[in-house]
Amino acid sequence: MTKTNIETIVNRFKSQSNPDDRYTSFDYCYNYFRPSNNITQDIEKGCLVLGFYLASWGMFRGSSFLLQKSAKHFEPTIRYIAALDKSVWEIDVDSYDENNIQTIIKIYSDIKTRLINKKNADLTLITKILLGVFGFIPAFDNFFCNSFRAISEGQCGFRSVNQKSLSFIKTFYEANKTTIDRLSDETFTTNFVAGRKTTLNYPKAKIIDMYGFTAGQ
Repeated sequence: MTKTNIETIVNRFKSQSNPDDRYTSFDYCYNYFRPSNNITQDIEKGCLVLGFYLASWGMFRGSSFLLQKSAKHFEPTIRYIAALDKSVWEIDVDSYDENNIQTIIKIYSDIKTRLINKKNADLTLITKILLGVFGFIPAFDNFFCNSFRAISEGQCGFRSVNQKSLSFIKTFYEANKTTIDRLSDETFTTNFVAGRKTTLNYPKAKIIDMYGFTAGQ
């Protein structure tokens, strides 16, 4: 379970995180949705920030139902996020206890209900939102899931957000805690206006996301 290549692979990801690179769309989204910001003051901006972040990560391409939606489709999701208790933003992989895992699963379900109609695919889209807004879970896209299925050696399929998949992510974190903690402490978001680093650290779940996404390519 212990990996010796985490720093190398994460640094490969970070090398593509200049202010105008698509990877930095995470920073602008994560910065914007901090609980210290009153996002209800400008719902339209919240919809646009979230929408562009998702577009940067391919959530509008191909047959995605979002191609048929305007930014206003995100309004119920933005209002839901704004109403959540601020303690939600304190969750990270090092605090994945039973209560926090159930909180993540409930938020996943609540946002899915507000955002997705009919039987459209939800796993990658909703986990991208949870990562960009809260930073408490990696995004379960194809690259991440492929790499973590291999790491788990068949123990977890990573086909849904549930107790099993989140518990395995915590086990991975605990096996590589020293490296992941240090990378989190050393990695900061970029400010949109100034293009310079802020004092806001990348969460540990984002470091794991960067590793899984890059390793799975």
